[in-house]
Amino acid sequence: MQSCEISSDSTDDPLSRGPRIHRQPRIVVIGAGLAGLAATKTLLKNGFTDVTVLEASDHIGGRVQSVQHGKANLELGATWIHGANGNPVYHLAEENGLLEHTADGERSVGRISLYAKNGLAHYHTNVGKRIPKDVVEEFGDLYNEVFELTQEFFQNGKPVCAESQNSVGVFTRDVVRKRITMDPEDPESTKKLKLSLLQQYLKVESCESSSPSMDEVSLSEFGEWTEIPGAHYIIPEGFMKIVQLLSQDIPSRTICLSKPVRCIHWNYSAQHQEVNTKKSDTNQLNNHNENNHSLEPHKDPLILGHPIYLECEDEEWITADHVIMTASLGVLKQNHEAMFSPSLPEDKVLAIEKLGISTTNKIFLEYEEPFWSPECNSIQFVWEDEAQLEQLVYPEELWYKKICCFDVLYPPERYGYMLNGWICGQEALYMERCDDETVAEICTELLRRFTGNPNIPKPCRVLRSSWGSNPFIRGSYSFTRVGSSGGDFERLAMPLPYANSTKASPLQVLFAGEATHRKYYSTTHGALLSGQREATRLIEMYQDSHRTETTKPKM
Repeated sequence: MQSCEISSDSTDDPLSRGPRIHRQPRIVVIGAGLAGLAATKTLLKNGFTDVTVLEASDHIGGRVQSVQHGKANLELGATWIHGANGNPVYHLAEENGLLEHTADGERSVGRISLYAKNGLAHYHTNVGKRIPKDVVEEFGDLYNEVFELTQEFFQNGKPVCAESQNSVGVFTRDVVRKRITMDPEDPESTKKLKLSLLQQYLKVESCESSSPSMDEVSLSEFGEWTEIPGAHYIIPEGFMKIVQLLSQDIPSRTICLSKPVRCIHWNYSAQHQEVNTKKSDTNQLNNHNENNHSLEPHKDPLILGHPIYLECEDEEWITADHVIMTASLGVLKQNHEAMFSPSLPEDKVLAIEKLGISTTNKIFLEYEEPFWSPECNSIQFVWEDEAQLEQLVYPEELWYKKICCFDVLYPPERYGYMLNGWICGQEALYMERCDDETVAEICTELLRRFTGNPNIPKPCRVLRSSWGSNPFIRGSYSFTRVGSSGGDFERLAMPLPYANSTKASPLQVLFAGEATHRKYYSTTHGALLSGQREATRLIEMYQDSHRTETTKPKM
């Protein structure tokens, strides 16, 4: 494990003339995902030299994780570049030739539905029957029409009716069910199939939203998420190439791996000064170490002039003028009480509690030969016995019923014969507890049952993601849960201390990450832009301070 090297202070850099600081400001970035790397790169590019990145895991990339598989890369995390025009991730990929070999099947236009590509989705029921193509198309048209209605509540300011409980899932299920049951042309058997298809579509939607259920997604806020114009792209060489491009100009000594932070003691200088004024014999910093050993930071020359004290899990203490926190919403939900001293303001805590994050996991199955037909691009699981159910929540032993589909990875020249299954919510966490052999057996039984083919072999390889149980991630990405709003993303992004705190040093703790971007939450470009945003906030503060100092009239 690297030790964290603290750069030597510079006294002649123009950036050093910030508020009460006559040296290079010491900036610590927590997290080496896209947000943290983008912030660090922006700071270094603009002349800040005393920057350190603390990454809890043993690798950079955060929720980007590409696994080499023969000629291909399997994405356990981020998969698509969503949109082109104005998307910084797209432009980074395009300018560096990462999209030159993107196949037609890895590029889609319009609304993406997991792996959207050439070919035909095969919808199979749990009794081994394939649903006719015309029934699927009729239902798909109806579902997409209702989906467009869910966007209008935010975009057009439409009031939400009480019956919907402000839930995308409840609203969609009610409207679609009414239209299906009132259709005079469909026989009862077709209506039942369409009602079962509705449940399957909502499972897919949950995987895309990374919510346990669409019932938890806010209807009034659903339309605020902003789609960047252009196609959706897969990077054949792996999304980690974006991570490498962001990190290539960052000196290796800047990034400390396997360096989790236990607690951020912020506003320390102001607090310590206040305590000393009130009680001269209070000279020990209350720390969170298990050994409870006390320090005397006012006697430590490293601490003088720094308002922040970072307590790391390995017992090292690091001082800083500014911290950019890029931990995921899942980590903040789990650890914010212990991670900040003093505690976060109440409105920021409420934002963390209100916003949603869940787990969407992938299950890759590799075969020596395909058992699916050449035109099949996915095998969709439709449970006929779920047609009339309200909420799809399963006990742990039935976790597999939450798997919505298996997509065929194209092109086979790159991926071989590979399926990618999708599962979300609590059931994804249940799946993470199983071993590969159990998952292989269960998925094989599912595929045999739904396709009606008892001869489907077990896969020769299984690869899975486990974002829910990863202690440094705790989920996939954020969504607007019922009761939350776009304003909660902005409250989460607001730096500490708040602007009305006149005595404290400004911009001590800044927040970045996809869950801090109101328009582009849940995306890689949202994460990247949020890191740039917080770096720019610091850059502008020091530039403004420098201008103020250099234009002061001489007395």
